[in-house]
Amino acid sequence: MWRTLLGILVGLVVWALVVSLIDRGLRLWLPGYVTAEPLLQFTLAMKIARLSMAAVTSLVAGAVVRAVAPASRWAPWIVGLVTLAMFAPWHIQHWNMFPVWYHLSFLVPLVPLVVLGAALIPQRKPQER
Repeated sequence: MWRTLLGILVGLVVWALVVSLIDRGLRLWLPGYVTAEPLLQFTLAMKIARLSMAAVTSLVAGAVVRAVAPASRWAPWIVGLVTLAMFAPWHIQHWNMFPVWYHLSFLVPLVPLVVLGAALIPQRKPQER
C-alpha cells in the first residue's frame, strides 16, 4: 500500500516536472510562444505542441508510477484521474477561448495515456517472503 501511495505521489510530481521542462523547451523552440503563453493566444502549431507535451508527460508519469509501484493496478488510473480532475476546471473555465477539439484532445486521452505509459513498463507481482 505504501508503494502505491508513493507511486501516486511521485507520478503527480513527475507529471508537473516533465511538463515544466517541456514547456521551457517550447519557449526556446517555438517562435512567439513566450508572448503567446501568458495571453493564451496560441497558433495551431503551438496548440499541437502543447497537446503533444501533455501526451508525452502523461506517458512518462505513467511509466514512473509503474516503476515505483509495480504491483499496483490502480496507481496509474488514480494519477490519471487526479490529473484530469486538476485540469478539467481550467478547461471548463476557458471553454470559449479555445476550439472544442483542443479541450477534448487534452482531456479525453489524459487518463488513458497515463495508463498506457504504465503498461509500457512490465507489471511485477510482489515477491513472497
